[in-house]
Amino acid sequence: MTERLASITPVGGESPTGRVIAHRAWTTLKRAVESIRPAQSKDGSIDFTADGAPTRDRIARQLDRVVSAVRELAPLLPHDAAYHEALVADLRRWADDGFGVPDFLDSLLAFRPAADRTDGRQHLVVFPMYTQNGNPDRNLEAVVLRVVWPDWLAELERTRYDNPMFLGITFEDFTAGYDTNSAVLFPETIAVRQAPERFTWGGIFCDREAARFRRVVDAAREVTSLRLPDDAADLLGDQERCQQTFVLWDMIHDRTHSHGDLPFDPFMIKQRQPFWMYGLEELRCDLTAFHEAVRLEADGHPQGRDVQYAVLLDRLFRFPVTGARVRNYDGLGGQLLFAYLHQHDALRWTDNRLGVDWDHAREVTVRLREEIETLYRKGIDRPKLVHWLKAYDLVSAYLAPHPGSRWAQGPDALDLSLPPRKLVDEVLPDEFPLSLFYEALAKKLRGVVESTRGITAAGPVTRVA
Repeated sequence: MTERLASITPVGGESPTGRVIAHRAWTTLKRAVESIRPAQSKDGSIDFTADGAPTRDRIARQLDRVVSAVRELAPLLPHDAAYHEALVADLRRWADDGFGVPDFLDSLLAFRPAADRTDGRQHLVVFPMYTQNGNPDRNLEAVVLRVVWPDWLAELERTRYDNPMFLGITFEDFTAGYDTNSAVLFPETIAVRQAPERFTWGGIFCDREAARFRRVVDAAREVTSLRLPDDAADLLGDQERCQQTFVLWDMIHDRTHSHGDLPFDPFMIKQRQPFWMYGLEELRCDLTAFHEAVRLEADGHPQGRDVQYAVLLDRLFRFPVTGARVRNYDGLGGQLLFAYLHQHDALRWTDNRLGVDWDHAREVTVRLREEIETLYRKGIDRPKLVHWLKAYDLVSAYLAPHPGSRWAQGPDALDLSLPPRKLVDEVLPDEFPLSLFYEALAKKLRGVVESTRGITAAGPVTRVA
């Protein structure tokens, strides 16, 4: 049943420009969603026959509260009227269908936040979805966010880094799926009956990225006795400046996945390949952002210098010590950058102190990008398995493989009669273990890294009873 929202008037005379999370309906909606989530299975459905399951009537009442709250909040967000109307219809259909596997394709197609990116604009988002690097189950989630789209960024996107689907965002508040390490809102994570022909947006929470960057890098700087240049130290001390830095970094990184001499879309299509290929792709995109940041600085954009510091410090300190060691491709990229800088004398670990020659580090970082770009360009003319082996050679030239690795022994140790996807099974979960430096650093930073779970610019999110 479709319920029209356009004619709803604000309750209590609240202004359409009011803060969504200050409205009593947001608290109602959040509590109702949190009541539904524990009953859901991994695919988002609810099994009312399971031990301890709530009754269908109880879940239906909570869903009615979600619908009512969306209808109350909708007038504060007139730009999302079509989405909220479709959302109510999808919620009602889910209930009418007995709370089976949810299908929110109609509301997903109606939600188009990148169509009119306006700095500071609020969005209320409710979907059954998993949160990447957070909750793997497709639970109902609710999040209120704001768009980060300052004029200088809009101009750079228009003139230099076209990326019409990119959305820089910050948290206002959220349900439990985002009380995690997730810093993205991607349409691919939402439960739908079929994937749309194309996606029209992708959001990255620059406030969470900035907050955890500041906390982890500050702790790492103290542990390693690293002296930062004054402008890098100033960046680390300014949350707003860090958010502006990350939104620029993310915008350039995101578009790079489809730009350059690519061996046929190396990352964006889901395919089975060794995790170091994903690690190189993510690092390539970050180093491209670094390269562009050097150019931006030369052209008079102060954010360019900040992006350079952020890429180096985040990649060197946070990425390698964050997450499990099972196919940790972001961690691998950070390890590779550190080893490359160290082996080219751009950084030194001496007398238990880390020293960085920042000017030389910039030059060396550009050279690493050039090595990866050369690998990609030559990969266009190579078979897949040869490309993977050459990529392994690049990584293992700077990082020591696990002593038990079959891939490290070369092609003669692999059963080449198998298709390449089967040889991925021969890759060890931690093919390139942490170095002695990173093992020690990981132990010292473990508590700090864990403390960034669910972090926002404002600190811990307000819990609901």
